[in-house]
Amino acid sequence: MIKEAIGIGDTELQAQEDACRQLGVETYEAEFEIIQRAEKKVFGLFGGCKAKVRAFIKTSPADTAVDFLKKVLVGMGLEGVTLDVKETDENGVTIDLAGEDVGFVIGRRGETLDALQYLTGLVANHVENAYYKVTINTGDFREKREKTLEILGRKLAFKAIKTGHKTSLEPMNPYERRIIHTAVQKVNGAISWSEGENLNRHVVIGPDPKAPKSFNRGGRSRGYDRRPKRSVSAPELAEDAPKRAPINEGDGAGLYGRIG
Repeated sequence: MIKEAIGIGDTELQAQEDACRQLGVETYEAEFEIIQRAEKKVFGLFGGCKAKVRAFIKTSPADTAVDFLKKVLVGMGLEGVTLDVKETDENGVTIDLAGEDVGFVIGRRGETLDALQYLTGLVANHVENAYYKVTINTGDFREKREKTLEILGRKLAFKAIKTGHKTSLEPMNPYERRIIHTAVQKVNGAISWSEGENLNRHVVIGPDPKAPKSFNRGGRSRGYDRRPKRSVSAPELAEDAPKRAPINEGDGAGLYGRIG
C-alpha cells in the first residue's frame, strides 16, 4: 500500500518537509516527485509560484498493524509497553508485548488482548485487501491459556461420560472454541457443539448419543436390551461408528472471526 501527500513551500525542500509532516515521517523515509518547481516573482511583483512536491511511502500490513497498535496503547495510557515484531512465513505477523503494564493489556481471561488482536488484524487486512494474520501475545500467555482450555475440555468430557449430563461453558471466541472441540474429540464417548450467537456463542459438552453404552460391575448395561444380538461384520462396525466431529459450530465468526 502506498501513502502519499502533497507538500507546498517556498522551496522544494520546504515542500518536502510539509508533505512529510502530513505523512508523519522524516524526509529520509519518503520518496519524492516534483510536481511544480518554485518560481520567483518578476520584479518582486508579478507571477511566481510556490514549489509543490508529492511525497509517498510504501507501507506493509505489518507496519500498519504496528503503527495502529502503538497509537491504541498510547491512547490507553500504556506508553511503557514495548513491541517485539516478527513477521511469519504464513503471511502474518506476531507482536509480543512486554512491560510493567502488560497485565492490563491482557484483561480478564485475555479478553482485552483478544480485542486488540482483532482490531489490529482488521486494520492490517485493509492494506492489501488480502488475509493477513495478526497475533498479539505477551510472554507465553496464549500458550498457557491454550493448555488450560485443553485440560478443561478433557475434564468436562470425562464428566459428561460419567454423569450423562451436558455442561455449558462461558462464551468464547472461535479460536478458543476450536481448542475445546479438539480436546473433546480425543475423548471417546463425549461430543461438543456450539450454541448462542455473536458474543454469547459458547461450547456445550455432553455424552455422545451414538457411543456404545458402558457396562457396570454386575455385567449389565444401563438400558439393557434383551433382544437377541446379531453378529456384525467389521466393515459394518466401521461404517456405523459415530461421527465425533464437533457439531453445530456453523460459519458464524462472532466477534473474533478469521482474523483473530
